[in-house]
Amino acid sequence: MVAMSSTLGADLLAVVARINRLANQRVRMPVPFAQARLLSTIEDQGEARISDLAALDNCSQPTMTTQVRRLEDAGLVTRTADPGDARAVLIRITPAGVDALRQARLDRGAAIDPYLEQLSDTDRECLAEAVTVMRRLLQDAGAPVPSRR
Repeated sequence: MVAMSSTLGADLLAVVARINRLANQRVRMPVPFAQARLLSTIEDQGEARISDLAALDNCSQPTMTTQVRRLEDAGLVTRTADPGDARAVLIRITPAGVDALRQARLDRGAAIDPYLEQLSDTDRECLAEAVTVMRRLLQDAGAPVPSRR
């Protein structure tokens, strides 16, 4: 059994952040990264209030309202009245939003594929297993688990 390093969590987050930056630098996405991230959050939540999205994104409600409006103007999300509170609205991803998010994920993945192809079969298998472990970690934490798109 491998002993866990006290910095494993920090190391994992730092490496994942750098891989994300690498992918973002190498690709022109169908939607800006911040919008893709918000679409992903909305997809994970199923539906959410603006206030909930603002809390999840650590931003103000007016900032989130502006971001959601941009997505709505692009046809990527819809607003519907919250049946539990007539003053609130629920934000849902549209089929066009699902398609844009799927394409953004594929494009970002394709940007790092050349680097993955340079790895040995053993290293690629190790990374595939690590993805499985990370999905399980998310599941155990009760967080939405990214799908295999």
